[in-house]
Amino acid sequence: MELTVLWFVLLTVLFIGFFFLEGFDYGVGILLPFLGRDDTERRIIINTIGPVWDGNEVWMITAGGAMFAAFPHMYATLFSGFYLALFLMLAALIARGVGFEFRSKLPSPVWRSTWDWLICAGSLIPALLWGVAVTNLIRGVPINAQMQYTGTFFDLLSPYTLVGGAAFLLVFTFHGAVYLTLKTESDMALRARQAALKAGVLAAVCCLILVGLTYTNTDLFRSTGAGISLWSAVAAFVISYLLVVRRRLGWAFASSGLTIALTTVAFFWGLFPRLMVSSSNPAWNLTIYNSSSSPYTLKIMTIAALTLVPVILAYQGWTYWVFRRRVSGKHLEY
Repeated sequence: MELTVLWFVLLTVLFIGFFFLEGFDYGVGILLPFLGRDDTERRIIINTIGPVWDGNEVWMITAGGAMFAAFPHMYATLFSGFYLALFLMLAALIARGVGFEFRSKLPSPVWRSTWDWLICAGSLIPALLWGVAVTNLIRGVPINAQMQYTGTFFDLLSPYTLVGGAAFLLVFTFHGAVYLTLKTESDMALRARQAALKAGVLAAVCCLILVGLTYTNTDLFRSTGAGISLWSAVAAFVISYLLVVRRRLGWAFASSGLTIALTTVAFFWGLFPRLMVSSSNPAWNLTIYNSSSSPYTLKIMTIAALTLVPVILAYQGWTYWVFRRRVSGKHLEY
């Protein structure tokens, strides 16, 4: 396998890991002010992701670093063209991270409620923007022959990409609600299940609309594998919803994670060998060939990745094993 192809696959894997893990993080944050009826319940909800949320975000940093090292031209075009959107995402993530650390510093209800809503917004905005970003990659954005983005922030917003953003947001919310059914107890777990059922209906409708718009607005379905992956993602989501109805919550969480993984595979497979589609001229598409680093750089990166990634996976797996139990009020420190 060519190193450029290998790093395209590895980049896909990194985004799968990020969307799967950070997806339920975002979902938990979005649901925080709605499911938590009082301060104790909100602290329980935060504690379900407290030991892992920052580790989950490392996948985003790793994916960005891999993009910078393996496909620097894509990195430059993406981060300069999507600058305002990425700035908004970064500001939201900062507010979210600070919220986790600061909300319990003072006992004031107003103080804590303010941070809870900032955590909610700091989870909702990135979830929405990631959907907008991914759908823009395959729909196409104005890129010239010098690999420079020539549009504005508003060129990134269209009915298709906004539906993509809403679909990501709702699927992540569903994913987070199912996660809470596994990590909380009694009444809160029941309310989390009800939230999953409500979010699941909206997500299913939005996902079907997204599939239809993907067919009419992109060439993703020119790839049989990408088309099969996208329809398989829809099927996995329906199965996940039915498992929630039947109270098979562990399998429901696995199936919602599979939905996210298959969706990511579908869009990256639909892109291959492209990295970003130019709506100005197909000849100006960014591909794994015209955007990659030198073979020597890719070789060194491959050796480093094969050495370090298993260590990171083992450590993160150990973290989840240690904090695998359900969280309740008795685990809180007063």
